[in-house]
Amino acid sequence: MFGIVRPCRHVMCKGLYADWMGHLCGLCLALRDEHGHLSRLVTNYDGLLVSVLTEAQSPASAPRRRAGACALRGFKGADVVEAEGVRLAASVSLLLAAGKVRDHVADGDGVYARRPVAAGATRLAGRWSSAGTAMAGTLGFDPTPLTAAADRQALLERSPAQAPPRSAAAPGLRELTGPTEDAVAAAFAHTAVLAGKPHNREVLEAAGRGFGRLAHLIDAVEDLADDRASGAYNPLAATGTGLDEARRHCDAAHAELRAAVDGLDLLRPGLTRALLVRETGSAVSRAFATAGTHGTGHQPGHAPGDPGAPPGGRPPKRDPGGLLSLACAALTCCTCGLYRPDWDEDREGSFCQRCDCSGCDCCGNCGNCCSCCQGEDGCACDGCGCD
Repeated sequence: MFGIVRPCRHVMCKGLYADWMGHLCGLCLALRDEHGHLSRLVTNYDGLLVSVLTEAQSPASAPRRRAGACALRGFKGADVVEAEGVRLAASVSLLLAAGKVRDHVADGDGVYARRPVAAGATRLAGRWSSAGTAMAGTLGFDPTPLTAAADRQALLERSPAQAPPRSAAAPGLRELTGPTEDAVAAAFAHTAVLAGKPHNREVLEAAGRGFGRLAHLIDAVEDLADDRASGAYNPLAATGTGLDEARRHCDAAHAELRAAVDGLDLLRPGLTRALLVRETGSAVSRAFATAGTHGTGHQPGHAPGDPGAPPGGRPPKRDPGGLLSLACAALTCCTCGLYRPDWDEDREGSFCQRCDCSGCDCCGNCGNCCSCCQGEDGCACDGCGCD
């Protein structure tokens, strides 16, 4: 699973976390039921936001069904979402994954540089793209912005090859994030159609553009050091954008996203705000807190053991690549993330392990509140199950 919105039970009220897991597991099972077990590999944290947005706008809560035990839930059952929003999330996840795989093949990243792997990945991407397009058609969703995003992105990334950064011929950073913004805007906007709230469409497009730009920039920040070391394309390096300037772009995108969420007509805003406002803010902080650590052995300006250094004073390990990396990735997938290799950024780098719940006093009986109760918006526990 991949994406920038990665909440956990330590930073979200019990009820909101259960709702989020209901959408996540519903997406995973929808992929399995309609496209087979292999399609569950495309389960996307960010893709399920369209399911959350659909339910948040709908007059009634999305229907649930009881699911069996799963490793990700500690081998427990759960009530998972079963609605059109989940199917839209599945379609978006399939299309995004197909584009991501094709991008890896085109760039020859890691094992994708090997012809047999590239050939198999290309066939798999084609299958996922066809499945996502077919599913989108049943929902009345035009997937063109998503299917075209990868091709547009490739053209933009090739255009600076003969032009130095900041030159008139080289695309700017906002131009490079454009395809991602358009794709997410289209997906977010269609949730208004599914929920019967057409007046939300324009604001949802604005939210999608803000989130798409934020996701693109965070991905670039997280990959910057490794891309420089390997000579791979990175939009920040290609445009001569430093980390300070990138942070300003991220903060501006987050402010636009927040403003758009504030302007939405939502019947159940709690989970949407928790994910699109608080968790995206955490994602920005997380990305810049570790920016430059990959391949350097320690965080910028910090020696191991200093404040701000990696947990326990241990420098993060680099992904070794090759068969070992592939085997560990497969094991992570098969255990639904219960196993993570030493170089996985989610192993020790998530904010949930640095969470302090001592300041939560908005609902005295709750032992499951943290940042959602302590956020700048005040208590967001309404309907979370704390009482």
